[in-house]
Amino acid sequence: MQKLQLRQLKWLISSSSWLSADLFVMSDIENNKATSKKGVAKARGKSRRLAMQAIYQWQMTGDSIADIKQQFIDENNMAKLDADFFSEAVSGVASSISELDPLLEKYMTRSIESVDPVERSILRLATFEFVNRFDVPYRVVLNEAVNITKEYCAENSHTFVNAVLDKVAKEVRHIEVQTAGS
Repeated sequence: MQKLQLRQLKWLISSSSWLSADLFVMSDIENNKATSKKGVAKARGKSRRLAMQAIYQWQMTGDSIADIKQQFIDENNMAKLDADFFSEAVSGVASSISELDPLLEKYMTRSIESVDPVERSILRLATFEFVNRFDVPYRVVLNEAVNITKEYCAENSHTFVNAVLDKVAKEVRHIEVQTAGS
């Protein structure tokens, strides 16, 4: 936990505009030739949806994460997406399960394995972003997770996902959450 706080604090100190960092990541603009904030945000949103699907496939099949990523890259026009984000998120979730699942389960009344597989992939992806992507504001991560849940899951699933992720955000990004709340 201290490691996360230190990483978050270092990032907040080094960042001059953390609230808009998700929309202005220069490497994203260069790599995807996006020319506007909306273009980068749209590419990132599409990348999150693909990442969620790849994570879902990995959870269900147990296939190699490298093979699944390659399949998604081959089947999708990555020029319109944030390919680096997609790759980092998918690999990161797969390699961080032992860190992500206990963090999620603290705020759930059941095990992560009993959660619907699509919801589970959304929860894991968002938690990975909270822990590792301080350039993405927690509100963006939370909002995207809720929207993806509304799009792909049962009617009221978004309330469960929102409740769990809100608590995870308060733990992992407590400095950012407190700053945003004041």
